Amino acid sequence: MRPPGSRPSVGRVLQKTASPPPVTDLAIPHAEGVSNEDFRAAMSRLASGVVLVTAHDPDDGPRGEDVGMTATAFTSVSLDPPLVLISLRNGSRMDDLLTEVPVWAVSVLSENQRHVAGRFSMKNRVSDRLLFADLPYTRGGASGAPLVGGALAVLECRTENRVVAGDHTLVVGRVLTAGASPADGSGPLTYFQGKYRQLGR
Repeated sequence: MRPPGSRPSVGRVLQKTASPPPVTDLAIPHAEGVSNEDFRAAMSRLASGVVLVTAHDPDDGPRGEDVGMTATAFTSVSLDPPLVLISLRNGSRMDDLLTEVPVWAVSVLSENQRHVAGRFSMKNRVSDRLLFADLPYTRGGASGAPLVGGALAVLECRTENRVVAGDHTLVVGRVLTAGASPADGSGPLTYFQGKYRQLGR
């Protein structure tokens, strides 16, 4: 445990906020006739891009710890100002962390990074420290979060709003930095019918 009142030395952007952004509860019961299985089957026909959401927890250990989560529910929201949205399962480590840490990052994974998506989608893991151990990344200057090497694009974000929607929370983030990798012919990693796939396959 960190002594009371102490802070990590990695910079102000990594300090946890005193209070989370406002939350609106939009949870409503299932519509009659819509089962979990029917809903999952219908939505599995929607192909999605795959991203790695990352953040740095400054209070976990001597120098803090990096946290990562594979996600397919990620989209742009606005150009002016630049806003994006990520959907997080309520009670997940990333959801809990982003109620306190205001900044985070997103790496848009390429078709060659299926192994990255797989390792960060494992459930019931105790720590992410080993998952980052052999992963090439740089640390974002605005967020302090890992930006995965070889990703098609990377963004750093600051949480603007949180909206509880059923069993997930929609986190809207203002984009602080954005960069795209040079075109090398690599396509995006996609998720379709419960499997990671390459574009057009």
